[in-house]
Amino acid sequence: MVTVSQLMKRDLVTVDSGTSVIEAAKLMKACNVGSVLVSHDHQIIGIVTESDVVRKFVGSDKASYFIPVEDIMSCPIIGIEERRPLTEAADLMNRHQTHHLGVVTNGGTVVGTLSVRDLLRPVAIDEF
Repeated sequence: MVTVSQLMKRDLVTVDSGTSVIEAAKLMKACNVGSVLVSHDHQIIGIVTESDVVRKFVGSDKASYFIPVEDIMSCPIIGIEERRPLTEAADLMNRHQTHHLGVVTNGGTVVGTLSVRDLLRPVAIDEF
């Protein structure tokens, strides 16, 4: 059985609350990721995805250049425990109509992210 921990991204890309959507999008590009986690006082409070940027910022009527990430972030983050099977992660994404999950430890600490793109990464056939 392939688990979430085998395909998740462990390097957390984060921005502080108050960061502009533009800066968050630039960071996504620089890090080649589809989402950034939003933190406040060293705690993860939300997630901003490429889809959020397009639908809630670019596609909105907001005229201001500066929109903080917390205005468009998704929160709370839909999370899955790192030992859960990938099939459960895919089902969770489908039920919540999201392409990104926060990966959490048994204690609830965010330790990574899993995107629908990660589910497409090849795995050995004997692991299924």
